[in-house]
Amino acid sequence: MSQLWQQKERIEDLRMKVMVVSFQVPQQKATGMFTYCSDSDERKLYRHFGMLKAGFWDLWGPRSLFAYLLLLLKGRKIESSAADIHQRGGDVLIDPQGWVRFHHIGRGPADRPAIETIFQVVEKG
Repeated sequence: MSQLWQQKERIEDLRMKVMVVSFQVPQQKATGMFTYCSDSDERKLYRHFGMLKAGFWDLWGPRSLFAYLLLLLKGRKIESSAADIHQRGGDVLIDPQGWVRFHHIGRGPADRPAIETIFQVVEKG
């Protein structure tokens, strides 16, 4: 999310809307930049976009451990989560006509597309 905040002006210039879908958010709410939506009960959106359960090595493989190590080196604490850590995350870019233009399913907590990749898809049209 911090990558998105850093690109706030560019997102606004491209008239992008960012929706955060989570099973941890109890109610829909909005901020100046993001709209939040809960998918907590049946996780229909997660299933629709193929974001199913992550395996052990997706969560605890070298890439994830390296990402956690970088966070520790930056002074961040690793905190336990009360949420389902096996639920995959991802990024889906839907154009104003409703077509999915970009679809990325995370293989683990460290697997996110570069923000520049998403901008390239948007700017390409």
